[in-house]
Amino acid sequence: MTVPKNPKRAGSSIAQEIKQVFKLQIDTLARLQRQIDDTYEKAVRTLLGCRGKVILTGVGKSGIIAQKIASTMASTGTPAIYLHPSEGVHGNLGIVQRGDVVIAIGKSGESEELTNLLPSIKKIGAKVIAITANKNSSLARQAAIVLYTPIKKEACPLNLAPTSSTTAALVVGDSLAVTLMKHRGFTSETFALYHPGGQLGKRLNLTVEDLMRSGRGNPMIHVKTPVPRMLSEITAKRTGAISIVDHNKKLLGLVTDYDIRRAVEKGKNILKEKIEGIMNPTPIFVYSDEKAVKALEIMENRDKPISLLPVLNRKKRVVGMIHLHDLLSRGL
Repeated sequence: MTVPKNPKRAGSSIAQEIKQVFKLQIDTLARLQRQIDDTYEKAVRTLLGCRGKVILTGVGKSGIIAQKIASTMASTGTPAIYLHPSEGVHGNLGIVQRGDVVIAIGKSGESEELTNLLPSIKKIGAKVIAITANKNSSLARQAAIVLYTPIKKEACPLNLAPTSSTTAALVVGDSLAVTLMKHRGFTSETFALYHPGGQLGKRLNLTVEDLMRSGRGNPMIHVKTPVPRMLSEITAKRTGAISIVDHNKKLLGLVTDYDIRRAVEKGKNILKEKIEGIMNPTPIFVYSDEKAVKALEIMENRDKPISLLPVLNRKKRVVGMIHLHDLLSRGL
């Protein structure tokens, strides 16, 4: 179907129209902020005291907002899921249990799919928190707590498509999630635990031990080993370096490809040299239980960046080697 053009708006500025949408949304949030009262505190305390799970529900655009809020809560320390009202009235209401809290979102509060859920939810013994623009709606009347979101006008020029109302509901939901997060003492480490696939998760969760080359893959050799054998070991391990240790596996030095080239440039016959004459006796190292991102920072935050580090345990014994490629390949 071809939508007819509005001749009255043909010459209007697109930028001005966009600014008007922003203004209407901002005005809605400012009005909402002014009417926040102790009902919001009651809602947060109810959610903090919930011994079950938080269930978000809503129809249409409100349902999409409910899904986003459920996702935000789940990722910030509040167990939450989304329940589609239509699926709920056909059996999925079984996920609701006594002790749960249901957050129901509806601008009018009169959507049949949503209001049909409420009597059963109350009989089950779950509390209902309503987010609605209609304080006198069926939804509001059946809720234990009503978070009122006054909407003067939708940003839609026809005042029909949910725009300002969904923005208000989203901000209310986000404010609940963030406040709960703070009161639960939710930390960046916990956030990373729930987001192991993201860069933050990797930076906060992965340790050097998780990524280092250990066991047979660890290039390490005794200081009294002949240099030809040391060179063969460097080649075999494909790291471009090798840790030099004593009989207790204590780190005495490090030999890299650079150290070998430097010795050759000085005219040394490295095949007749001892390892002590080639190695760097004061190499930088990292502990196995430290965050992998620290190893990356050590490598990068130098006048001359380096690409690998010997890895020691807390008893100062060499247990591995970590290479820059090992870190970058895991998304750090």
